[in-house]
Amino acid sequence: MSRRGGIAAHLVPPAAPERVYLGLGGNLGDRLHYLRQGLFALLAHPEIHVDAISRVWESAYVGPGAPQAPYLNLVCAVRTELAPAALLAVGKGIEQRLGRAPGGHLLPRTLDLDILLHGDRRGSDALLTLPHPRLETRGFVLGPLAELAPALILPDSGETAAAAWARIRAEDGPWLRPLDDPAIPAMATTGSEEEWRAALAVHCR
Repeated sequence: MSRRGGIAAHLVPPAAPERVYLGLGGNLGDRLHYLRQGLFALLAHPEIHVDAISRVWESAYVGPGAPQAPYLNLVCAVRTELAPAALLAVGKGIEQRLGRAPGGHLLPRTLDLDILLHGDRRGSDALLTLPHPRLETRGFVLGPLAELAPALILPDSGETAAAAWARIRAEDGPWLRPLDDPAIPAMATTGSEEEWRAALAVHCR
């Protein structure tokens, strides 16, 4: 697939399912509950196929302003024929239905759902930048991404995800640790009937 940039890259649906990497994170309330509900909403979406889910990683807040509570983060690999703009709208809808207030950039949140990579698309407009800005400098993204796709070539630096993660680990940055709970990666084949019903309700409102 050729590279596409600008607004058109966000609006044009792919001719076939594209590999997409999504980042989920949050630091308000029952953090693991919100991650699970966000994942169930993705798993229940008829146009998104979730292939793999990383472990959950806990990390210190990275950003400007006042200190915040630690975040839980993960990355999932999906296939979809949704254009980036349509996928972004799905993500924003999931965030809002799980209690994230509109706006609130860099503020504490129940759930943040970001498109990290969408095939080989590159470009930006007022709503979306691909690849995600700061993808290659954030340990809380690179750790779980390297779990799922260590040989993935990151478009801006040309590094593999594993090499970028090794570089970040060698730096004296904010603390970060994986949580040894196997429940999240196994979610594609698990979950109670109540959880699936709640996930389906996200797309039926």
